[in-house]
Amino acid sequence: MRAALRRAARTEWGPLYEAVRGAFVRNRWRAVPMTLTAVVLTSLFQIVQNQHWGFGPVQQLGSVQAQLPWWLALLRTPLSLFVPALDLPVWGALAQILIVFGIAEACIGKWRTLAVSYTATLAGTMYARLGVALGPGSPLGLPPEAAKIIDTGPSAAVVGLAVYLSWRYRAWLTCAGVVLAMVVEVLVKPNLAGKEHIAAVAVMLAVCGVDEARRHRKPHSDEHRERGQRSGAPATRS
Repeated sequence: MRAALRRAARTEWGPLYEAVRGAFVRNRWRAVPMTLTAVVLTSLFQIVQNQHWGFGPVQQLGSVQAQLPWWLALLRTPLSLFVPALDLPVWGALAQILIVFGIAEACIGKWRTLAVSYTATLAGTMYARLGVALGPGSPLGLPPEAAKIIDTGPSAAVVGLAVYLSWRYRAWLTCAGVVLAMVVEVLVKPNLAGKEHIAAVAVMLAVCGVDEARRHRKPHSDEHRERGQRSGAPATRS
């Protein structure tokens, strides 16, 4: 039984573990500079926003609400990931960033990690506006007061990264578990955060599907290029 569990764990997480392990063996903590910076930045935002003089400036820099103009919400979105949610313990945000962002940065690099995390966060931000516009009468809608909720923190980005990484490294049970957990969350507590997580999952699955299709097409195009070169035809640039 123990051997079977070990084989199942190796099948599920082996490629992801080897990618993370390889990055840390080569570079140690230099493998995750963006993650460490994000942890420090989140800690600073938490300290400052709990000062009587700091709450307003932090909200001006990184607070996103559905009632804000589009341009202002987009301007604040980059920093909103690192502003801890007011109704949640900060250690949760720090742990999410350190673990999930760290694994992602070690595996896919800092720029792709940021791209995936911001895509997931923007999906949640876009859904919030759509949900308020649809209203509570729609299954996808939100009550009008949801437009005033301060929407900050890394949770949507963490969910998006978890889906992307588990798909990319073929951890299918983990991917299914993350999706199922988000569905259960929104069924148990259908609030703004839960529905934003579903939006992040949906967009990430779409991104993974496009990436999968691109990977499957690439060998065929490489094969056609090689055949063309063998027959004397000039190589084409991609």
